[in-house]
Amino acid sequence: MTIYKIVAATGCPTGIAHTYMAQEALEQAAKRKDVSIKVETHGQVGIENQLTPEEIKNADAVIIAADKDVQAERFAGKRVINVSVSKGIKDADQLIEEALKGSTGEDKPVAAMEKNETGIAAGIGHSIYKNLMNGVSHMLPFVVAGGVIIAISFAIWGVYSFDPSDPTYNPTSAMLKGIGDTAMGMMVPILAAYIAEGIAKRPGLVVGFVGGLLANTGGAGFLGGIFAGFLAGYFILLLQKVMKGLPKQLDGLKAIFLYPVIGVLFIGVVMSLLASPMEAINQGMMDFLAGFQNSNPLILGIIVGCMSAFDMGGPVNKAAYVTGTALLAQGNHTFMAGVSAACIAPPLITGFAALFFGKYFDANDRNAGLVNFILGSTHITEGAIPFAAKDPLRVLPTMMLGSSIAAVLTYMFGVQVPAPHGGFLVLPVVTGKVAWVGSILLGSIIGGVILGLIQKRSVEKREVSAVE
Repeated sequence: MTIYKIVAATGCPTGIAHTYMAQEALEQAAKRKDVSIKVETHGQVGIENQLTPEEIKNADAVIIAADKDVQAERFAGKRVINVSVSKGIKDADQLIEEALKGSTGEDKPVAAMEKNETGIAAGIGHSIYKNLMNGVSHMLPFVVAGGVIIAISFAIWGVYSFDPSDPTYNPTSAMLKGIGDTAMGMMVPILAAYIAEGIAKRPGLVVGFVGGLLANTGGAGFLGGIFAGFLAGYFILLLQKVMKGLPKQLDGLKAIFLYPVIGVLFIGVVMSLLASPMEAINQGMMDFLAGFQNSNPLILGIIVGCMSAFDMGGPVNKAAYVTGTALLAQGNHTFMAGVSAACIAPPLITGFAALFFGKYFDANDRNAGLVNFILGSTHITEGAIPFAAKDPLRVLPTMMLGSSIAAVLTYMFGVQVPAPHGGFLVLPVVTGKVAWVGSILLGSIIGGVILGLIQKRSVEKREVSAVE
């Protein structure tokens, strides 16, 4: 039986690209160091390459590169290096070195390692972000499924064909709209449930779910769901601490009776009391953003473009994306159009740079750039990360410029995208197809030319230095 000296777990909120890029980066880094590693991935399809208890027991070190819950409690007592998934991609060699340095040292529990590696404040911040993204990752399939089904209904029979009082009414359209609304309606409860689950594991799930339902029905919406999820999770942790002294024989009773009953009662009372003020806050934010996109699309497009391209799938990117999904659930299809355009642009920028200035890129980068045409077209921004990681000070502003141009033009043309993911695959249901594709291509080509010129200058500078 193979004994793995290093084991790892990777996971990103969407579970599409970052998860597997971190896996590949860690595996390649371990290969360069001539050490064995097994990487467990937590993607959208579930857990793959799962670590066994025996493999964890025999491991000298554990690397967690994740922005979602990867069941870190399994690694208690082991030396754990706990970082974000983006660090797993960019700093894989450093992480392997850190793991090897301590392979003969004293084992440290997860909490201690988090505190030592990142600092207390950073550890708390990463924990909050990780739990939020745990909710987002479970929520996304509901939003995508609901949004696309509603969009299909609109595309075939018309925007008002679900309304019995409208002349375009169609029963099939009304049925599809109902199915889509049901899926979209699960967004806030699922978000709250899995935020709470990330904090307090299974006992937090039901309390968070009920809190999310109350936030949804009470009008508190997306912000209310986030609040309910965190409140439910931390209340269950408090409850577990308070009841820790109860006899061991009551553990089953606590899990099936005390935690859910007390937790649901608490979250129910709190959310019922706070529903009205939180509804006002939620509505105010939505109205502000909706007004912004109509009154000043230039500034909004620049903000969305810079956020989406700044860390390409990281916390800042996700803030823009999650806001877009929240507005989408409110029936605002315009904001998401700009977010989608800004997320599609970065990989296309690298593709055009490799296409126009191919001789200045090495074979690997040329191939990666051409592959990014496919990734970008399907809304997978992360394909641009390897390019940005090599020269972030010059590449990231270029990406942000191209994404901003794409987003600004999308808002100016009033494009509407009713689906939160899929890239050009959802083009049939986009309102303003030509304008949207044109906006994205223009921003991407401008960014690609600038990126190509940067690469050209860099290569020529190196050649001059070599001659001298």
